[in-house]
Amino acid sequence: MRRFSFAWHVFFVSGCLFLSMACAPQSAPLVVQPTRAAVVPTNLVDSSTRAAPNPPAESDADLSTPAPTATRVPTATPSPTPLNLLMIQAQRAREYPGSEIKIEQTLAPGANYNRYIASYLSDGLKIYALLTIPRGEKPTNGFPVIIFNHGYIAPSVYRTTERYVDYVDRIARSGYIVFKSDYRGHGSSEGVARGGYGSPDYTIDVLNALGSMKKFPDADANRIGMWGHSMGGYITLRAMVIDPSIKAGVIWGGVVASYPDLLSRWRRPSSGSVPNVPPGVSSSRSWRNQLTQEYGTPAENPEFWNSISANSFLAELSAPIQLHHGTADTSVPLLFSELLYDEIRALDGNVELYKYPGDNHNISQNFGTAMQRSIQFFNQYVKGS
Repeated sequence: MRRFSFAWHVFFVSGCLFLSMACAPQSAPLVVQPTRAAVVPTNLVDSSTRAAPNPPAESDADLSTPAPTATRVPTATPSPTPLNLLMIQAQRAREYPGSEIKIEQTLAPGANYNRYIASYLSDGLKIYALLTIPRGEKPTNGFPVIIFNHGYIAPSVYRTTERYVDYVDRIARSGYIVFKSDYRGHGSSEGVARGGYGSPDYTIDVLNALGSMKKFPDADANRIGMWGHSMGGYITLRAMVIDPSIKAGVIWGGVVASYPDLLSRWRRPSSGSVPNVPPGVSSSRSWRNQLTQEYGTPAENPEFWNSISANSFLAELSAPIQLHHGTADTSVPLLFSELLYDEIRALDGNVELYKYPGDNHNISQNFGTAMQRSIQFFNQYVKGS
């Protein structure tokens, strides 16, 4: 009797469960699928976040199987900004090995240094340069170096040994190797001169000059600074936020404002409407038009314009900068140096600014004073004396 009661009990419970499931309302099954971590292209990183130059390596956790989540209907996302090689992150991602520096011609010596026309490689192009080497006993680790970045000179008339003669001489006499690159398309250098602001070419050539000088037997690879004038100041600032190995930078009359400021605040005093550029640049507006047509205005696409501005990466600038500017400069506004000074100071950076009342773009009236200050700055932060 007890066996029959137990069997009947089991049958009765099973029947009730079956009836309850049959009578319950039905719902659609939940579909799950694995998710993958989103990959953010480097060109979409907001420069205001001061992202590290290189993304961190993937950890084991990044490669593990993710937990499933409920399926979602995908939503539309904005189209990514097309990669442009002017982007600081894109330039940081490159390598600038340079090459062996070859002596092409021996020139008349300076007061206490030898002078040469030399060459090196940049993007497979043969780039020429003016090279000075101090005479006398070489220090144990080599001579300190200044990479010299000249301003705009029409490529068709540029000559390696012309212009900036006194500037190079003052630095060379102070015990430095000086290396002044003839950017591609200038003088005898191979390649096409596409300009300094709409193309990364000149900055690439200077960074490869830096890479080449680090291999030069007479140079101390750990004591290299940069000097730049006008467009060369723009190149110097970019190089310094790309390569932290540069020990110090000195900039005279530099085009050192952000790209939005270059578009809106670089104007001729006479008209107030045409962007001002160094003399001899007939197609100076082409880079402005090309970038604006492709990416929109700074108001429409601030992410892009910030991404190509060295000023957006000043929080990562580790080396000191010294700025010089004449108040009567009609080629590059004094405002640009003032803005950069304020931006670096706001970040507690190491920066100096010297203004020369009534002086011009070349600081001709105060040349001796400005050079003395520049060399003292290099002695402190590059030479270490």
